[in-house]
Amino acid sequence: MSSRAPSIRIGIYGQDTVCGNERHGCGLWQAGIAACLSAAEAEPVPILAIGDHSWDEVFDGLHGVVLSGHDNDGKRPTAEAEELCLWCNNRRFPLLGIDHGLHLLNTAHGGTVYLDLPHDLPEALQHRHPPERGLRHAINVIPGTVLAELYGEGEVVVNSEHRRAVQRVARGFRLCAQALDGVIEAIEADTDDWFALGVQWHPASATASGLDIQLFRGLVNACRKRWAKALAVCSAA
Repeated sequence: MSSRAPSIRIGIYGQDTVCGNERHGCGLWQAGIAACLSAAEAEPVPILAIGDHSWDEVFDGLHGVVLSGHDNDGKRPTAEAEELCLWCNNRRFPLLGIDHGLHLLNTAHGGTVYLDLPHDLPEALQHRHPPERGLRHAINVIPGTVLAELYGEGEVVVNSEHRRAVQRVARGFRLCAQALDGVIEAIEADTDDWFALGVQWHPASATASGLDIQLFRGLVNACRKRWAKALAVCSAA
């Protein structure tokens, strides 16, 4: 039997926009979700159109998904993205939500979102809109979480620029990072059998740090574990 690790194919649902020939903040690879997935040793697969296909058909042959901030893309209705989140939950399909993808993951499961953070939570002083390119601030990663396994617990600095933010965390999820002003910056599934992580910052952009590749590596590792488990079940049948 070959000892070679299986080829992991991960769908990208939403925008993966990179301006020009930008590189990731650490300079080791190109900026963008597809480039970061490749750096994490996965094959990126853009999800261009759903049409009349079921999610089972769309993700046939794929092992996970990145749900990106596609709220400015009129081709991607919110309801469709929330349906995807619920489909992933039902099948324990690994999911990484970025920016608006975090909000969709939260609202799909009954959580709420601040639509205008400066107005709804004026005491939140660390977030600006319109965003300044490369705006960075500290967050606190909660001990004992999946995110802490990827980043380490405690204070780290991320490139978080946003008007919206999670207000109430959905049932079945837990807070795993927040800004020093209390604004929620990341949530994750509160279960050991589903990798579902949503972050407010932009780990694939040109302003991201080298540490941010850990999010994509975590997703890829979760996909490998899920696939290995499925193969073991099939072999035992």
